[in-house]
Amino acid sequence: MEQFANHIALTGCLASAPQYSHSNHGRRFYSFYLEVARLSGTIDRLQILASEMLLEATPVVEGDGLCIEGQIRSFNNRSSEGRRLIISVLAEQMNVISAPHDNHVTLEGIICKEPVYRRTPLGREICDIMLAVNRPYRRADYLPCILWGRCAQEVSVYPVGTPLRLTGRLQSREYIKLIDGVAEQRTAYEISAITAEPTELP
Repeated sequence: MEQFANHIALTGCLASAPQYSHSNHGRRFYSFYLEVARLSGTIDRLQILASEMLLEATPVVEGDGLCIEGQIRSFNNRSSEGRRLIISVLAEQMNVISAPHDNHVTLEGIICKEPVYRRTPLGREICDIMLAVNRPYRRADYLPCILWGRCAQEVSVYPVGTPLRLTGRLQSREYIKLIDGVAEQRTAYEISAITAEPTELP
């Protein structure tokens, strides 16, 4: 299985102290939230996973400015309420820094579901796709992406299996889901694409 590009660079503010998440192959991982402001002022609250070794090398406290580089990961969480796709950032590098907020994603993968094209009530064009990004050991991350305008129109006609390279930002979005008649607030994560173009398979 070929591996595709998966890179994210974030600069933001540590919004919560790291908490133990899980262990994998003898390594302990911690999770925390990073708040990254958009130019509009909207705040994206993104879940970060970092190894114990990385946190020991770069001690952090709530409120610190952080620059993080890594990869976007997906995990299909199965529960009694059904499946939920959990999106997080696996930190590979981390530094305490005072700098303007930034959020840049580069992905190469394959469209693995039929694109969904629609228009908003105000007439804005939108296309939703699911991008499968391969990684080592026969694993893949399934990442929801949203495209806008002319880019949405162009990608909407691509068939499943089309290799795609896109750039954009990882964003969070609050929504309400009814479970047994009870409204529950949840957070969805998606890559808002700025550019997208088909590529050749590696």
